[in-house]
Amino acid sequence: MKNQFSAFLILFFLIGFMAYLDSPYSFLNRDYSYSPSEPVIAKPMDQTPFTDKPDIEERLENREKVDGYIVETYREYEIYKDQNGEVTKSVPTSKMDQLKYWDYQQ
Repeated sequence: MKNQFSAFLILFFLIGFMAYLDSPYSFLNRDYSYSPSEPVIAKPMDQTPFTDKPDIEERLENREKVDGYIVETYREYEIYKDQNGEVTKSVPTSKMDQLKYWDYQQ
């Protein structure tokens, strides 16, 4: 009976210590926690800055049914935009991906 009580007591203190370490008040999280009196400083992001680098986008090129599967082929495109965000040109690259999944509508 005494061994069970001491094991239960050790387990209780161990769980309590683990909860303390996980709390924002522990010495491990002291530098990462915020209190209600301290405002969180965050800068809002209005728009992404304009760069000359193209955006990469994958577009569906082909979709076909093969042996009970649907096979979709995607091609990667480089999308160039002007300062207003309008697409000026779209250049296909040589990178292609295929996605194959079972057709459940058979």
